[in-house]
Amino acid sequence: MDDISDAAYAAFVRGRSHALLRSAFLLTGDQHLAEDLVQEALARTHRAWSRLECPGNAEAYARKVMYHAQVSLWRRPKVAEVLPGDDLEPRGGTTDDPAEAAVHRVALRRALLALSPKQRAVIVLRFFEDHTEVEAARLLGVSVSTVKTQCARALDRLRALVPDLRGLADVHEGPR
Repeated sequence: MDDISDAAYAAFVRGRSHALLRSAFLLTGDQHLAEDLVQEALARTHRAWSRLECPGNAEAYARKVMYHAQVSLWRRPKVAEVLPGDDLEPRGGTTDDPAEAAVHRVALRRALLALSPKQRAVIVLRFFEDHTEVEAARLLGVSVSTVKTQCARALDRLRALVPDLRGLADVHEGPR
């Protein structure tokens, strides 16, 4: 790469790494795995930098690399993981109390980690990044019916684990 391309890539990394890391964390559920995923995506983006039509396509390319790398992990053998404190009882009602809000965030995080990687990826794409079912299917390299199935199963699992989410998830399930 030349100096101009190096500077453009460096600016891209400085400007978009945090957003990529947020998405990667939601995909993986683990800070260290998210950092590894972003590192892999940035390395592949760097190798493809000269082939990108314009630097504006770099983030889309990096995100697609992340999604595909995460999908490849689905195909690896699974190892069961049990988190300590998974037996937290769900709490009802809403409050402005920061302590209770923290408890709700922890419960939600644990519930997200209880989802399969496919389900977590679909939830991230559909509700965090606001992609349609068709876009999510294209990004993940799966069929639309797989996205619909994984999304429905994930929402059912989240409702069971965190009953406070029932009303919130129902609002987002409308047709896309």
